[in-house]
Amino acid sequence: MRRRSPSSFFSIFFFPSSPRSLSPSSFFSRFSSSLSVMSPAREAGNGDSQSRVTVIGSGNWGSVAAKLIASNALKLPSFHDEVRMWVFEEVLPNGEKLTDVINKTNENVKYLPGIKLGTNVVADPDLENAVKEANMLVFVTPHQFMDGICKELSGKITGAVEAISLVKGMEVKTEGPCMISSLISKQLGINCCVLMGANIAKEIAEEKFSEATVGYRESREIADTWVQLFSTPYFIVTPVHDVEGVELCGTLKNVVAIAAGFVDGLEMGNNTKAAIMRVGLREMKALSKLMFPSVKDSTFLESCGVADVITTCLGGRNRRVAEAFAQSGGKRSFDELEAEMLQGQKLQGVSTAKEVYGFLNHSGWLEMFPLFSTVHQICIGRLKPEAIVHYREHKA
Repeated sequence: MRRRSPSSFFSIFFFPSSPRSLSPSSFFSRFSSSLSVMSPAREAGNGDSQSRVTVIGSGNWGSVAAKLIASNALKLPSFHDEVRMWVFEEVLPNGEKLTDVINKTNENVKYLPGIKLGTNVVADPDLENAVKEANMLVFVTPHQFMDGICKELSGKITGAVEAISLVKGMEVKTEGPCMISSLISKQLGINCCVLMGANIAKEIAEEKFSEATVGYRESREIADTWVQLFSTPYFIVTPVHDVEGVELCGTLKNVVAIAAGFVDGLEMGNNTKAAIMRVGLREMKALSKLMFPSVKDSTFLESCGVADVITTCLGGRNRRVAEAFAQSGGKRSFDELEAEMLQGQKLQGVSTAKEVYGFLNHSGWLEMFPLFSTVHQICIGRLKPEAIVHYREHKA
């Protein structure tokens, strides 16, 4: 197929001769075919000209990511049909191993019940074996586990390998916070993009329309390959040249969602919740630009920014558990509520609030971020949930 110039791609994709006659399905078809031209398959480490993908993680979002990728891998000639998914092995109540059940039923019965992942998804409990032939790695686990996963994979990733992180969180070290994409790049020696957005996993699994943002650092061509791999008619992905901005949006919005959950649990109303969301978005933007001056203002208007704040504060697990915490008057711990309400899934907002608080305290910036500070102090029982609307009054 003849390679089109960038200008002809944009004229075809963004300016069709008859925009009104272009249906959503033909729009996506044209989008996919254009990306196929732009993003030829890279050489895999095993000499196969097709790219092989492994998803590292199998919670509800990891399972949805595998479903999206598997559907596209079957259609796109530049990708190998098989998509491997690393599963942290668990024994189900009936005595069967989760990996065996996934491979037998094509369904993650614990974390995404009722949704078929695709017959080309292969669950593998052996991390090293799951990645050994892959040249495209998708990381989607709770951020608390990423340091250990990277250490286990260190020295085992060879050849031209690309990664993308769907992980929402950061590692806080004595020298400062380390974004998960940077952790992956440093420990594994590979380039890492990120994908964040207004993405409640169950809704995407049910193929309800939503969007996401891919943040990239260097190669637009690699970003376009990730866009191609994830995009479907119901899941629209946009590339943005701002890894840190996209990733920090995905990380910090969980702290805002905890605050929104407190408001809901105390039945403070929609006006209060909207105010908390606005202040939270303002603090997200301010902290992101303090940490990385290169972060773009426009990133906060993408799906990873304001849209993700809205959807997480309306329907995410962080909001839901924080609501229950506030309803108990802060008497039930987040650990207890997480175990009771999430069936093995992990909260991100509480641990991120702790990490952000530690970083702000170390940097002398606590007074600049009163909402973030107040959220952490409520989470640890230093303040009562009602303090969320008095965040301006509370100093660390």
